[in-house]
Amino acid sequence: MIELQSFTIDDAHTLISKIKDEKMLLQFAGPKYHFPFTEDQLLGDLSDENRTLFKIIDLANHNTIGHAQIFLKEKTFLLGRILIWDENNRGKGYGKKVMQELLKYGFGHFNRDLAELNVYDWNTGAIECYKKVGFTIDPDIKNEVQIDGEIWVSINMKIHKSAFELQELNHFTSM
Repeated sequence: MIELQSFTIDDAHTLISKIKDEKMLLQFAGPKYHFPFTEDQLLGDLSDENRTLFKIIDLANHNTIGHAQIFLKEKTFLLGRILIWDENNRGKGYGKKVMQELLKYGFGHFNRDLAELNVYDWNTGAIECYKKVGFTIDPDIKNEVQIDGEIWVSINMKIHKSAFELQELNHFTSM
């Protein structure tokens, strides 16, 4: 089991230490941050009243295993800056659990019927994880960014509150 807990500036060093290079930072945070990643960049997010930052806690051992954010937009909320930092923890279902907890929080705390996220099209593991939670690709929204001579294409995925609630209900009744 995992739990989302409030991220504070005291947690910044751990997160910053996990971002090894410019490509990892771009994958994690999109083009807003710049390498090297610093506390000042996180302070900007922490002081933004439309952002909620979390550390992801593995309740089995009470270790912090990752980071995530919710950004409140006018008609939706955006899940982003999601990172499970130990690659050995990837593929173990943490991502799906994190997404479910973020959606529970977002739909429970904000008056929005739609959640969205952006992901690079080459990140197939993440895309499959998001699909398992109920996200679908919005073919009308794409962005490109260039890094080291490569073009990375960001795709947008969305989930409606009703679809999430139905999936949660189906999960609960199948237990």
